[in-house]
Amino acid sequence: MTKAQIIERVSEQVTTLTKRQAEIVVNTIFDCIRDSLRNGDKTEIRGFGSFRLRARRMKEGRNPKSRRSGCRSSKREKNSKSC
Repeated sequence: MTKAQIIERVSEQVTTLTKRQAEIVVNTIFDCIRDSLRNGDKTEIRGFGSFRLRARRMKEGRNPKSRRSGCRSSKREKNSKSC
């Protein structure tokens, strides 16, 4: 399901909202989730899922083509878990 489909569904189910108002609501929800991830917080929406950043440690890897080994840097990646 795309963002446009979510906006369409919201505007259909909440008849008092126009399509533009539904778009603002959906964008606000996504912005809140994005902002909480930037701040390092966890976002949990009951009945839907949770979103958070996980810290991955540095580890040694290998290029499968050249067989040269090297270190992959540590990073923070998005993680989501659905209900």
